[in-house]
Parts: sequence; structure tokens; C-alpha cells
Amino acid sequence: MTHPVETSYLGLAPFLRLNLAGSDLRPIAQALLEKAEQDQENADLWMNLSTAFFCIGQREHGLLIQQQALCMQRSYRVAAATQPARFRLMVLMVAGDISENTPIDCLLEGSDIDLLYYFATSEFPLPDDIPEHDAVLVAICDAEANHPVLQALTPLLARWPTHVINAPQHITNTGRDTASDLLQQVDGLLMPPTRQRDRAALQAIVRGDSQIDKVFEGCRFPIILRPVGSHAGRDLDKIEDPQGIREYLARVPEADFFISRFIDYSGPDGLFRKFRIALIAGQPFACHMGISSHWMIHYLNAGMYDDANKRAEEARFMDGFAAFAERHQTALTAIHQRSKMDYICIDCAETPSGELLIFEIDHAMVVHAMDPEDLFPYKQIHMGKVRQAFENFLFSLNAGGR
Repeated sequence: MTHPVETSYLGLAPFLRLNLAGSDLRPIAQALLEKAEQDQENADLWMNLSTAFFCIGQREHGLLIQQQALCMQRSYRVAAATQPARFRLMVLMVAGDISENTPIDCLLEGSDIDLLYYFATSEFPLPDDIPEHDAVLVAICDAEANHPVLQALTPLLARWPTHVINAPQHITNTGRDTASDLLQQVDGLLMPPTRQRDRAALQAIVRGDSQIDKVFEGCRFPIILRPVGSHAGRDLDKIEDPQGIREYLARVPEADFFISRFIDYSGPDGLFRKFRIALIAGQPFACHMGISSHWMIHYLNAGMYDDANKRAEEARFMDGFAAFAERHQTALTAIHQRSKMDYICIDCAETPSGELLIFEIDHAMVVHAMDPEDLFPYKQIHMGKVRQAFENFLFSLNAGGR
């Protein structure tokens, strides 16, 4: 594995691997800082340092360091493990933390694919010197701040000479409110409508001047609230009544929020099960299954590392995924067709009545094969399928022409 204090640009994968292995990244961040101070014109070093800061939770420091690197250069490269590379993928990114772009290097870690990164802006959406490449991946997530960049890229990539994966005009289909509208009236699929509302609308409910179904027609308690632009469950909460909204607003300062109806998806044993599925050119693949007594599941805090029974159930899910995919074929096909995304991930569950409950569709979710093999021996097989499918998708682009 590449060591994170090397001077070439590393991307996210080496840092995430160390993090998942339980390594303390603070000494690595310190070593990178010392090295960068000795070689202050090395943008790769500063960019690696920013990634390290993101991984230890120092987001603001990471953003400042990243901007310093981007002032020096906006193009970076993670070289294929073997040269010459079999495929050259130009990856269009934006400045931001690790949730802002598709972490494709985590899926393609150690592959024979060159990743050629460019950090775009609305003023400079493409590099002056376009590198030789076989396809373009638009990795930029659907955040309001990114819309000007996506709009600038849309006409430029419309007649691009190579394939464009996840075309910029389709990225907004992954937005929480937009996706919930796109995925209505699909047999076997449930994604409660999501609406954006400002703080004043929620405060009106707290004061008794309005009601939840007036602010959002057809909605009722309990509800799910989260700030617009939040990721990874930040300030995501289940609210039971107006008093709950009052308490939520007292601790969350943002101005705008997404609101949707809470759906109880617990099983007969009272546990909640959340699946992550990757759709690659419409083909579904299992990435993981988290099991928890709490409705808000994050794989790292669901006890999967500590509970052999949970891991055994996840293994059965992944081994038997073909039946799951067949059961939900109509829903999965609709997600691919309506989102128009070549590569997209789905966080979902099954309701007690058998519907596929969609929490989120997004191309910026982390997909990897870095979990310890001694605890998750089944993961290597199934994540290998995901990686191979994505590589085959890329190679097919060259074989099939534009």
C-alpha cells in the first residue's frame, strides 16, 4: 500500500484504508505537514495534507490547505498500479471535503486505470491543457454551490469526443427533493416526497401559527429533518411533534432544511436493516448491509465489526443478492432510467410490506473493499464484483466507440 507521506498525490483511498484499520492518522498528518513546510511549492503534498485533515475531522483546516494547493495547480493524478495504464479516466471534481465528489479511487484502488483529476470552477470548468484520456467522469455532487460549475460544464461536454460518465445535466437528479419526485409512482418503490423549507416555516409550526400538513401538504408526524447540504447524517433527526422541532432548531442553526415523512422499516425482531447498492450502467451490485437497533444506520457505528451474527447476516444478503435484485428489479430499473446516471449508489431498505424504501440516491457515496478480511472474508468476493463491473464498463467504452 502506498504510504501517505509520499510526495505524489494519493487521493482518498490510502487514508481511508488506514482509518478503517483503526490507525491514528494524526501522526501522519503531522509528518505530511512537516514535509510540506520543507517543500512548500509541492501542491501534491498540500493536497494530501488536506485529505489527512478531513479524515481526522479537521474540516476547516482541510479546506484552507486544499485551497492553498489549488492556487498552485488544479490538476492531479493517481497513477495506475501498472504502466502503461489500460484506461485513462479524467475525473472532474470541485473543491470541498471528501463528501463533495465521487471517491472513485476507493473503488479502483490498485487498478490499471489512470485517474486524471481536475478541480473545476464555473470560470474554469475544464483545464487549459486537456490530458489524453479515454472517458470523462463528472464526480461533482449535487450541492447548490456546485450548480454553476455543472451548468458551465453541460454545453462543453455535450459533444465531447470521448464518453462522458454521469453527464452534468443529470447530476441534479440525485438531489433529495428532485429524486423523490422522479421516483414516485413506481411499483414496489417507496421514496417519501422531500421538500425544502426555510427556518421561518418550521418556526411557524412551533408557534402554532401553522401545521405540518400546511407547510408540507400530505406530510404528518413523525418527520425527518436535516439541513440542506448536509451529508453522512449530520444533524439528521426524527421529529415527533412541534416541541421536537423547537428543540431541533435550538441546536441546529442552518436556514434551510429538507423535510420528509418518517417510515418505520424495522423488521419483526425490531432491528433496522439498510442496504447500499451500486448501479453500474443499470446493473445492481450489493456493497454492504448495516444492521442496527437505531433507525439511523451508519455502517461504522452499526456494530458490524463487533457482532459476528450481524456479519453472518450481511454475508447471506450479499451471497443471495441475485434474489434481492430480482425481487426489486422494477424499482432498480426505474432508478437507473429516471436518474439517467451511469454510476449511482442507493441507500435503501425493505419495508414490512416488501417495498424498496429509498433513503438516497447519489454518486458520491464511498464504495470500497477495505474492510478487514479476517472479519469480512465475504466482502472481498462481492466488492471485487463491483470493481470488475465498473472496470468492464470503462473498457467497453473504448471497445464500443463514442
